[in-house]
Amino acid sequence: MDRTEALTLLKQHVKSESLIGHCISTSAVMKGLAKELKQDENLFEVIGILHDIDFEEINEDMTKHGLAGYDILKSAGVDDEIAEPIKRHNHMIFGEDYTTPIEIALQAADSVSGLVIACAYVKGRKITEVTTKTIAKKYKTPSFAAGCDRTRIALGDKIVEREKLYQIAIDEITAVKDELGLI
Repeated sequence: MDRTEALTLLKQHVKSESLIGHCISTSAVMKGLAKELKQDENLFEVIGILHDIDFEEINEDMTKHGLAGYDILKSAGVDDEIAEPIKRHNHMIFGEDYTTPIEIALQAADSVSGLVIACAYVKGRKITEVTTKTIAKKYKTPSFAAGCDRTRIALGDKIVEREKLYQIAIDEITAVKDELGLI
């Protein structure tokens, strides 16, 4: 499966433009982390795109999130290489026991992407004005982008230095800024 196929499948199940944007930004960070870790960039990117495919259909029910996504993906003929990390990414069901680079990357990318986007919105949607210093400062303010789970971002420390994670997130989200309506 490639990026275009993943986006097509995502849009069959997700209508919210903001959720689609979240999936695109998460996938961008995933792709950047794959580059950094010398992993399969396409695989990481596709998982990032599809990780919240079930969110609207389950009405944001976190007792079903990921599990329903797995079922959707399997019904669409998607391999376990993609479907399994998506099933397991709901830390409310599976805890914090993530050990593989792809699982850790998804945890970190899912939350850091939201933090970076929130920083861009504060700067008038100008992703080009977001710096690692900006993100580090906002990370320390739990009330800022409160939905971005800092413990999941910190989990990324297992695979990449924090400042490097922030820089990857900035660079890769900047690469898809037009899709996200950023400047």
